Amino acid sequence: MKEKTILLVEDDFLNRRLSKKALLDNGYFVLEAKNAREAREILKRKTVTLVILDIHLGELEEDGITLGQHIKEEYAVPFIYLTAYDNAEVIAKAVSTSPYSYLTKPFKNSDLIASIEIAVWQSDKKYIPKISVRDMDYNVELPLNKINYIESEGNYLLFHTDDKVYKLRSTVRQIMETLPEASFVQVHRAYIVNKAKVEKSNLKSLMVKNTEIPISKNYVQNII
Repeated sequence: MKEKTILLVEDDFLNRRLSKKALLDNGYFVLEAKNAREAREILKRKTVTLVILDIHLGELEEDGITLGQHIKEEYAVPFIYLTAYDNAEVIAKAVSTSPYSYLTKPFKNSDLIASIEIAVWQSDKKYIPKISVRDMDYNVELPLNKINYIESEGNYLLFHTDDKVYKLRSTVRQIMETLPEASFVQVHRAYIVNKAKVEKSNLKSLMVKNTEIPISKNYVQNII
């Protein structure tokens, strides 16, 4: 089986250990988070195949359903709930975030593995996030994975792709608030790049599709 990376978000040590063992025994690579804060940081830095979410993640902590909604909006990553909650109200709230499955504890290892494999298979046809931009006089939905880099020009942003350049009236700061941090990084006050499109880099510039893009001192740490 091709190695798949699972992010396991569970605040209880024993439950986390049992779930992790089941995953490791079936050939998965496991990243662990005890709460939503840790999970968000991992999602920013790592590429994961699927997220397993507990709903209760500790007192005064963000719950798993809120985190699930965040994953739905910001990442093209499937997630499932693995929780002790089985009442109709909680299930309805969880289902509204579009999980790929909802399992209750205690669980059978076979049910967990089956849910993961089904979710991963279904997500192969996953929705690709898009952003609304301008193409001449028309609005178009531009898939984020088509963007090579974004350039600021006056009051507009230029979205450079392999085929053409699109425009949007916005600022670098505003657009960075909507782009997934796992995929895009600001390298200059006027440039944002798609990490997947970077061909080579040093501390002064990087190359994207044969275009040299400067890296300013204020953003070197983003590259490092």
